[in-house]
Amino acid sequence: MTKQTQQLRIGLLGAGPWAESTQAPALAGHPDVVFSGVWGRRPDAAATLADAHGTAAFTGDDGIDALFAVSDAVALALPPDVQAPLAARAAAAGCHLLLDKPVATDVAAARAVATAAEDARVASVVFCTLRFAADTAPWVAEQAAEDGWFTAHAQWLGSLYADEGSDSPFAASPWRREKGGLWDVGPHALSALTPVLGDVTTLSAGRGPADTVHLVLRHASGASSTVTLGLSAPGKAAGTSLVLLGERGRAELPDGWGDPVDSFRTAVDALLEAVRTGKAHDCDIRFGVRLTEILAEAEAQLAGEVP
Repeated sequence: MTKQTQQLRIGLLGAGPWAESTQAPALAGHPDVVFSGVWGRRPDAAATLADAHGTAAFTGDDGIDALFAVSDAVALALPPDVQAPLAARAAAAGCHLLLDKPVATDVAAARAVATAAEDARVASVVFCTLRFAADTAPWVAEQAAEDGWFTAHAQWLGSLYADEGSDSPFAASPWRREKGGLWDVGPHALSALTPVLGDVTTLSAGRGPADTVHLVLRHASGASSTVTLGLSAPGKAAGTSLVLLGERGRAELPDGWGDPVDSFRTAVDALLEAVRTGKAHDCDIRFGVRLTEILAEAEAQLAGEVP
């Protein structure tokens, strides 16, 4: 039995740039949410973020359990392999889960979160931005409702690491630098492709310049897709596109993803609906596990291993 009040009390695990710019303001401004607190690995960052939004700060290992105790759900804004064990721990404490992508970069860790959520019967949503942004979410749903797609090409190229002097706060992320575009932007591409073309049945992966990765995917519908991912493209080469080709002709993902705070509030709405109805959302932890499985298979191929 999970904890529940009239408004959902949601705590935030993480106090870094993404939490500061997106999750915290979205939770603080949501009319159906009580922002129950912020836990951070750095006490000063947790205190600063909590003070900015009029909530409590929690630190240390005991602080994690204390935040769970005053929360019905938790949102997570942490590196994926820090996120996964804390998400499993939150689920075991009866907290619903609003996870960031990727859920983990290790398949066993991702599956452990799914098992914990299932055992505790808590709801879960993975915040894949395209599936919640005002322009792109309806586009994905519209294309998924159509048959006859033949092939697709997706390109997610960022310039985060094109220059060593990048002033982006995300450039300093150790996990992002280690794992590259495959794990950082790969979930975005897959979150839009798989609802439309079906699950990935086979894949081939190859390396491009710097951290660039090329994927060739076959989908359950019989359609194929190619995906180019990276964070080190020259500035003028960076950009995002997704084009579908099929019996209806060509369909292209709309430009712009809108305000991430608004998109995250929509993800909160999705979690609230899943809690209220007991019906799993399409972007639940099981979807997050599948993304991890696909990306891990690609990573294994790139490392010359047999997955």
